[in-house]
Amino acid sequence: MSGTDTNGASGDFVDARREDEPGCGQASAASSESMQVDAKATSHSFRYSLSFPSMGHCIIINNKNFDRSTGMNVRNGTDVDAGNVMKVFGKLGYKVKVFNDQSVDQILQILTAVARDDHSRCASLVCVLLSHGDEGVFFGTDRSIELKTLTSLFRGDRCTSLVGKPKLFFIQACRGTDLDGGVEEDSSPDSSPQRIPVEADFLYAFSTAPGYYSWRNTTTGSWFIQSLCDMFTKYGRELELMQIMTRVNFKVSREFESVSNMPGFDAKKQIPCIVSMLTKEMYFTS
Repeated sequence: MSGTDTNGASGDFVDARREDEPGCGQASAASSESMQVDAKATSHSFRYSLSFPSMGHCIIINNKNFDRSTGMNVRNGTDVDAGNVMKVFGKLGYKVKVFNDQSVDQILQILTAVARDDHSRCASLVCVLLSHGDEGVFFGTDRSIELKTLTSLFRGDRCTSLVGKPKLFFIQACRGTDLDGGVEEDSSPDSSPQRIPVEADFLYAFSTAPGYYSWRNTTTGSWFIQSLCDMFTKYGRELELMQIMTRVNFKVSREFESVSNMPGFDAKKQIPCIVSMLTKEMYFTS
């Protein structure tokens, strides 16, 4: 930690000093205060509350066809993904809305409207983004936009009715052009007001690792969304979210491998990437 305290001492030194070292004359009082803080911390629930009338909204952006100027191919199989996601999250109690073939301006308009909605009666938010992409960007039908521009609409200082509630983003899109050739494996609820970070309580589940290509079957849908829907169907009412996502990672990494006649594209692998700023455990049933 940089900076100094009011006496000019290093902030690190002050924070690091043990209470039983010389110079800590208020050890008893400090210990008592510490115990009070710890007691308050343990009174918090480490599980997101579902005590709301609704689980929340599930917004699906499903882009299949792109303007010729983008040079992007048709994303055959994405409608299967959208249908499966709609079914899975609908069964978990979400109010699902699907938006097909949306331009960047339309995506911004949709998500801005959702962020401005009153979510006080909702337990969470789910947003599923299906399109072409690159590292840090997501494609509308006409051009790309930084992914952070979309997700930041739901920050705590911009969407106050979702403060302290999980905001889950599932992103099926390429994050680059790298291909993974794989490798052989060895055999062997607190009611009192408080300040929280504006970036807290987000989860970003990317279909692939940074810089890598993301695979999609034109008939059965993308590897990631297939696995996501399968694991949520099996474990959505039983396991915690990160447990489910770990099983999604396992399924994608072990059960899928590309088959292609294109040079350099055959026998490739993929691993999803989960970035979590969640502060509690997320279950989909009480």
